Amino acid sequence: MPVSKVETDSSYMADKIKLLVAFMLVAAGVAGFYALQNSAEVLRVLSVLLGVMLAAGVFWTTASGKLFFSFASDSVAEAKRVVWPSRKETIQTTAVVVLFAVVMALFLWAVDASLMVIVNKLMGRSE
Repeated sequence: MPVSKVETDSSYMADKIKLLVAFMLVAAGVAGFYALQNSAEVLRVLSVLLGVMLAAGVFWTTASGKLFFSFASDSVAEAKRVVWPSRKETIQTTAVVVLFAVVMALFLWAVDASLMVIVNKLMGRSE
């Protein structure tokens, strides 16, 4: 059954309103953080966390929120399938990178020093 344009427009507008509400919840949490500046630090942080959690709940009900949370769960599933290198492989790779960086630094230092000597000779300067 095809979706009518009116249904699409109304759901689009409802999503925009929900996103605005989510933004306002985050802003309210931050405002609560500053409004409670004489209160305990834990209350101030809880104010922000509550605003963010409520905003996430409202965001979750929107079409873009459902897409985002679907993408996030797919990303977690994909990360679980990654074959991570062993400790030995990580150490060996790190050693190769550090060795390469040192060799390149020495090479670039030698090239720089050589070019400086050549330029000084061409300019008639002595050291």
